[in-house]
Amino acid sequence: MTLRDTLALSFRTVASYRTRSLLIVLAMALGVAAVVVLTALGDGARRYVVGQFSSLGSNLIFVLPGRAETSGGFPGAALGQTPRDLTLEDARFIGRLPQVRRMAPLNVGEAELTYGGRLREVTVLGSTAELLPIRNMRLSQGSFLASGSERSAQIVLGSTLAREFFPDGEAVGRRVRLGDNRFRVSGVLAPQGEAMGFNSDEIAIIPVDYAQEMFNTNSLFRILIEARSRSGIEPAKAAISHLLKQRHEGEEDVTVITQDAILATFDRILRALTLGVAGIAAISLAVAGILVMNVMLVAVAQRTAEIGLLKALGAPAADIRRLFFAEALWLSLAGGAIGYVLGNAGAWAIRLAYPQLPAWPPAWASAAGIATAVATGIIASLLPAARAARLDPVLALSGK
Repeated sequence: MTLRDTLALSFRTVASYRTRSLLIVLAMALGVAAVVVLTALGDGARRYVVGQFSSLGSNLIFVLPGRAETSGGFPGAALGQTPRDLTLEDARFIGRLPQVRRMAPLNVGEAELTYGGRLREVTVLGSTAELLPIRNMRLSQGSFLASGSERSAQIVLGSTLAREFFPDGEAVGRRVRLGDNRFRVSGVLAPQGEAMGFNSDEIAIIPVDYAQEMFNTNSLFRILIEARSRSGIEPAKAAISHLLKQRHEGEEDVTVITQDAILATFDRILRALTLGVAGIAAISLAVAGILVMNVMLVAVAQRTAEIGLLKALGAPAADIRRLFFAEALWLSLAGGAIGYVLGNAGAWAIRLAYPQLPAWPPAWASAAGIATAVATGIIASLLPAARAARLDPVLALSGK
């Protein structure tokens, strides 16, 4: 029996048992679709996080108060202790290091913004003029907190806040009330959207000194630092750690982390998650393989006369095995192709529902899903094919 005859006969056999074939193809398709959709979600989440961190700026270093231990938090917290304050003086010393291009201290809190009868609770950032270039922010109107004007009562509004409080578009120069203080609007940020769950269009930025007074604190929430180059990130991190250890009486009571380290950690976690969900989805393909085996074993019993006739006409055992392999191949290829289409349709629906999530199926996942489906189907056909090939032609023709 030629290869063409084997493929043609196996295809006609698959087509003749429509309900059985449809169920097998559906099981395979759902398994492949699950692999494609879940890996698209996992890889999309990884790319989203990487993109969000990249949008924060480049060559960044973050200094946090308190020492992050392997337990994931400040070790003295359970005893009622608090980490040493990270102060503005610490930030100024860091800014003088030769490895540092620029530095921005940061305080975060919430306060009521009031103007013209309108009132809203807003997120407030206290910082300096260097925050704008470090965070890759842009202005659509006015100016940012001018250097040397930290004691000036200026405020910069996010684009959404400016539009809500000043529908006429004339925000710059107006005076607003934030908490118990009055500020002059010096600028409006260009629309930027969310970054790491933080919407810069709905924030208000004031000088860091005013923020500390408003929130009654001497400690900084973070210090954002930009190294002079990518290769200078690690030297800058080492210099910052050494400086703060000297300033804090030899205590290593702050955490200095780099943007690359955070990205690498998230990347590893999300890659592992993607592989994990792909493995879970692939289990359904194993279940589909068992279905193929069961159905084909039943088919051997149902088609004993047909198999006996083929063997009586001189078809060797190898041709019988190839016939069953070909049937499994047709079913697996059909299931893999339909699953690929369904999976990509599912990923498209996710991108449509959540435009910010780049849920594109990775090529390796699509290829692996289809290959696994084909391999599972063929492996599942081994036992039925071997049983069919061993049938005695006389007994088979007699239906025994």
